[in-house]
Amino acid sequence: VQLQASGGGLVQAGGSLRLSCAASGRTFSRYGMGWFRQAPGKERECVAAINWSGTFTYYADSVKGRFTISRDNAKNTVYLQMNSLKPEDTAVYYCASNSGGGTDNSQYVYDYWGQGTQVTVSS
Repeated sequence: VQLQASGGGLVQAGGSLRLSCAASGRTFSRYGMGWFRQAPGKERECVAAINWSGTFTYYADSVKGRFTISRDNAKNTVYLQMNSLKPEDTAVYYCASNSGGGTDNSQYVYDYWGQGTQVTVSS
């Protein structure tokens, strides 16, 4: 599986961005997908995850109510809609896939990673 993340950019606090992650291969619908982020000097953290069918999701407490993860298996794409952005959301965002198909939030469960897209939120 190859993953290509896009949609990052510079936005003012309170603004919105939508990240996309396009996957290659015919088995995308079997994979659980996650969005992770890593800020300078900080550990990589899972902000959202979605199971293979899209019926279950996970959100980090810091983004609940502001971020929404979704997927379109027909388009081999997973999305992260980010609203009410805060300066502390600034980070490189990565999408990743896990062959278990679930909503795991541990980076060690994920098999394939995209290249990352920078999100910068100005105050």
